[in-house]
Amino acid sequence: MQIHSLASLAGIDAAAWNTLVQDRHPFLRHEFLSALERHHCVGERSGWLPRHLVCFDAGHRLLGAVPLYLKANSYGEFVFDWGWADAYRQHGLRYYPKLVSAIPFTPATGQRLLLAPGSQAPAVARVLIDHALEDARRQDLSSVHWLFPLEQDMNSLLAVGLLPRLGCQFHWRNPGYRDFADFLDTLTAKRRKNIKRERRLVQDSGLTLEVLSGSAISESQWRIFHGFYRSTFQRLGGIPTLTLPFFQEIAVTLGDQVILVLARQGGRYVAGAISFRSDHTLYGRHWGCDAEYDSLHFEACYYQGIEYCIQQRLRCFEPGAQGEHKIYRGFLPTLTQSAHWIAHPGFHTAIADFLERETVAVKRYARQWAQHSPYRQETS
Repeated sequence: MQIHSLASLAGIDAAAWNTLVQDRHPFLRHEFLSALERHHCVGERSGWLPRHLVCFDAGHRLLGAVPLYLKANSYGEFVFDWGWADAYRQHGLRYYPKLVSAIPFTPATGQRLLLAPGSQAPAVARVLIDHALEDARRQDLSSVHWLFPLEQDMNSLLAVGLLPRLGCQFHWRNPGYRDFADFLDTLTAKRRKNIKRERRLVQDSGLTLEVLSGSAISESQWRIFHGFYRSTFQRLGGIPTLTLPFFQEIAVTLGDQVILVLARQGGRYVAGAISFRSDHTLYGRHWGCDAEYDSLHFEACYYQGIEYCIQQRLRCFEPGAQGEHKIYRGFLPTLTQSAHWIAHPGFHTAIADFLERETVAVKRYARQWAQHSPYRQETS
């Protein structure tokens, strides 16, 4: 087997890469990752430098890959290690750069070890992990982090001694609802009434919601949405890293995997929310508006997504990181995972101790919020 570290996906055949991607996961597809590179959403400016690993056999057939980045900061990761970096600094040590296997700016669970099916897969996984760790040692990096991996990837990572970490998000599950009313029928009377009220407030405001996908989205609609997207980051003091040409390109290359909800009042668009879909899951990502309307955020970001999942028979809706308010709208606490290799022996021990205590707290947090489930007892 031959392992290569790549500063760009440009030289990798898109079809070969995509054969490694399960469930047509939108954020792992070559089209998405290469568009981030081509339109400068990742790179020096954002602190995400591509260092993807690929593994070939003797016949140059792609056996496996890892989306990997050299990081100069912890922005856009959603597994927070700022405290670790600060502790390094206080001890006169350098935490950055570090290696991170993740999808930039995207807290969505998915493969982090992309493997061709077959008997070689476990060996390929081990070779890719070992190579990433050896790269970190050779470059004298502080750490390697695998964020939001699947359970099967976690098993491979823990087998070589990486430290496990838990997080918690709020996800919606579809057991096979016939329509939105069928979903509402499973909720308690209080939560059902609240959702109906929020949807009615949007309707009474004279707002119309449009659900568009892929190439059906016009250039002017993309420009309007990108303005909404930028305004959210500017209002919160963040940096809008995704460019208009990036959105326009993936609308064509990913097609119906890109879902855009636009809210219109009369002839003017006032808000928008973008999601992406795999064959079984909807992933909510970004939202923005140019005026405040009561409950419009819930309608555009949650209820339209739930309706879409029911219509398309998707199994799950991941609306993004954090947000306890989601539980009252049908989303239940769901544990997420990450795995961490820490080079410094002392910090490895200290972080392992911290993670042990944090794991107890995260599990307690998830249990406590599960007690606030909006579902009737017999259907929860």
